[in-house]
Amino acid sequence: MFIEVLTEGSSDVPVVREVLVRQFGLNEHADFRIHPHRGRGNIPTNPLAQPDPKHRGLFDQLPAKLRGFGKYMDEQCLVLVLVDVDNDDCVQLLAQLNELLHSLPTKPPRVMFRLAIEETESWFLADANAIKKAFPNAKLNLIRGIAPDERVGAWEKLAECLGYKPLTDAPKKTHWAEQIAPHLNLNTPFSPSLGKLITGLKRELN
Repeated sequence: MFIEVLTEGSSDVPVVREVLVRQFGLNEHADFRIHPHRGRGNIPTNPLAQPDPKHRGLFDQLPAKLRGFGKYMDEQCLVLVLVDVDNDDCVQLLAQLNELLHSLPTKPPRVMFRLAIEETESWFLADANAIKKAFPNAKLNLIRGIAPDERVGAWEKLAECLGYKPLTDAPKKTHWAEQIAPHLNLNTPFSPSLGKLITGLKRELN
C-alpha cells in the first residue's frame, strides 16, 4: 500500500506524518508522500479543464491531480485528501467532493476524503496535555471550555494560548504543529474528526 496525501498547507503536514508514522508504522517516501498546497482554493467549474498555474490551492488542483493519479494507481494505492472544514457544512462539503470524484472519467480506485473540524489546529486544542508538553508555558486557561472540534477560530485560539497575538504576530502554524503533533494522544484522540481520520486509515490499511 502506498498513500498519496493531499493537504491544504504545510502546517497540516506534521500531524498527518505523525499519524502515519507513529500510529501505523509507515515510512515517509517508502510508504507515503504528503503534498501541501497553498490554501484551499476553489473547485473548478470544469473539473476536466487544465488547472490554472496561478491558482495553487488544494481544490484548484484537485481534479487534475486525481485524474493524474488515476492514470497509474491501482488497488494497492490510496489517495488521502485532508480538508479543513472552516465554516462549511460537513455533509455538503463531503457531498461536493464525492460529486467531483464521480464526475471524473479517470480517477484512482481508492480515494478517502477526511475533514478537519474546524481545522487541524482544532486537533491540538482538543489535547491540552499535548500542548503543555510541547509548550510548558502555554496559557491553557484560555482554551478551557472549548469543546473538541468546536468552531472557534482554532489557529487564532492556539496562537493566543501560546502567547501570540493573531492580529499582529505572524502565525507560526507549521512550527507549532511540529512541536505539538508528537505528543498527541492518537490511541484515543480527543478530537472526533482526528479519530475519524485514524479509523478511516485503519480500515483502508487492513
